[in-house]
Amino acid sequence: MDESEPFRFLSRLTSPQDLHELSEKELAEVAAEVRRLMLRCVSKNGGHLAPSLGTVELTVALHSVIDSPRDRIIWDVGHQCYAHKILTGRWQEFDTIRQYGGLSGYPCPTESEHDVCGTGHASTSLSYGLGLVEAAKLAGEAGQGHVVCVMGDGALTGGVSFEAMNQAGHLRTPLVLILNDNQMSIKPNVGALAMYLNRVRLDPTLTRLRDELERTLARIPAIGPRAYNIGKEVKESMKALIVPGMLFEEMGFAYIGVVDGHDLHALRGSLRQALDTRRPVVVHVKTIKGKGYEPAEEHPAEFHGTPPFHIGNGEVAHDVDEGTSFTQAFGQAIVREARQDDRIVAITAAMTAGTGLDGFEVAFPQRLYDVGIAEEHAVVFAAGLALGGLKPVVAVYSTFLQRAFDMLVQDIGLQRLPVVFAVDRAGLVGDDGPTHHGVFDLSYLRMIPNMVVMAPSSQTELQHMLHTALSLDGPAALRYPRGLAAPFSPPEQLEVLPLGKANVLQEGEGVALVGIGTGVGLCQGAAALMRAQGLRPTLVDARFVKPLDTELLDRLAATHERIVTVEENVLAGGFGSAVAEHLAGSSVPVMRFGLPDAFVRHGSRARLLADLGLTAEAVAAAVICAGAGQQVR
Repeated sequence: MDESEPFRFLSRLTSPQDLHELSEKELAEVAAEVRRLMLRCVSKNGGHLAPSLGTVELTVALHSVIDSPRDRIIWDVGHQCYAHKILTGRWQEFDTIRQYGGLSGYPCPTESEHDVCGTGHASTSLSYGLGLVEAAKLAGEAGQGHVVCVMGDGALTGGVSFEAMNQAGHLRTPLVLILNDNQMSIKPNVGALAMYLNRVRLDPTLTRLRDELERTLARIPAIGPRAYNIGKEVKESMKALIVPGMLFEEMGFAYIGVVDGHDLHALRGSLRQALDTRRPVVVHVKTIKGKGYEPAEEHPAEFHGTPPFHIGNGEVAHDVDEGTSFTQAFGQAIVREARQDDRIVAITAAMTAGTGLDGFEVAFPQRLYDVGIAEEHAVVFAAGLALGGLKPVVAVYSTFLQRAFDMLVQDIGLQRLPVVFAVDRAGLVGDDGPTHHGVFDLSYLRMIPNMVVMAPSSQTELQHMLHTALSLDGPAALRYPRGLAAPFSPPEQLEVLPLGKANVLQEGEGVALVGIGTGVGLCQGAAALMRAQGLRPTLVDARFVKPLDTELLDRLAATHERIVTVEENVLAGGFGSAVAEHLAGSSVPVMRFGLPDAFVRHGSRARLLADLGLTAEAVAAAVICAGAGQQVR
């Protein structure tokens, strides 16, 4: 690919409305330039390549027939919005995508008026869209702008989308839902809905029956031509009686499809038809994830969210000695545990590989349940499995577990069911930004009665903690960070850790540094800097957020002049808060280090931690400064 080749059309676009003046041949050239720019930038920065490559023609077609921002596009999840960003005045900044201070990898209203709302979690677009249309109606502005929701077939597995569809169909709210059907979200979709969509796409009998119905209607004497031309909306509804758009029709939506998502002419015609239909409409579009870049088409899951890669062959540069990540250590451990106990089952919400369960899937395919993008269901399903005598382990990203908070309270905590939550991507996750940072879990988990909450400081600790969690007769959660690989050999014997007992790594005096999870490493670094200044701090790996090691905390309060807590979680309600609450009656001051009461931008994890003052150097400097004049030795 010649990176010096000029962008003939993109360089002339001042707004998406400029696309209205182009022919379909020229729009195809725009699509080619968008794809070329996208590949060039994502190969350098990493990002969600395959989803965005699959929606290039769809995005060009959309902006060529609507008038954004008067007409509004809502991108469900948002990781398929790169072409939208390029076409809405940001193509010259696109090389900053997901970089510190650059463009967000998701829709961002503060970035552009064409980004209607911030998204990052699945299945929400139709609810947003329904609210926007109804708000316009109540404000007396009905009909003054279209709303188009673009939802992937993976996001359609989320129950929230059906709740919104049910209301939209009832209200007959005029909006367009584009079902971007590429047969997979991150991995192949699962469940009855996926089988249904496969039937719509692939069954030639249904297509033949539809065509024969239209020809038969047209041949009926006198009324045939009239019946055939009775109107686009009725025609589509009649087809839906034969073709399985009937699911959507029964929910009050007209159905148009299946449309080739890479055919600009077909897309533009279908979109115009949908926009002219003053009721809810589903436009079922078939796309190819990774379209136009062979490595991404052949391996769409690997290019869903990719690190930088060589654009010529798609290969990612790997460090030779990466070691074992926390996710990999969890994956090893659950397979090991499952070999010893056939009651152990694993649950994932469309993130088998991302949560480290791919090995479990190979070893125990009948004991892995992928429920699709349905975290709320995953948690209640786990509750049912536990009631049935099994030991379910729910492997989920921290940011997505937030979606199931009520289920954690009502269906797990209240009933004290033995469900284990392996909470991955805890803390700052870097370039995906605020929608994906897992910075609230210690706070929302520790408030739930009966819930044991642990955070490992190493891969070895993680495996011991999983073993411990599986031994309990109630719920437990262990939260751990993304990546942070290190050399690792699984322990020969796994231990059941004493419940609520911390590990004192180094006895000292004056100051006690108490870390949890990744905070332990920061404490170790701060302790080394403090020792260089002649101080001898005590160093503690708390291990447990709940229950706390209150006995140790009381001893430290009685023998030290200051207690310092460090966590990669928001300070509000987190580990430091738990320590401060317990020691509220003592005279020892508690210094808390963690994340602020704010949504943290995107950027490399190291850069963000430095900006937020959550580094070993910052902790050591603050503690030394606070202790000056207090004879801390």
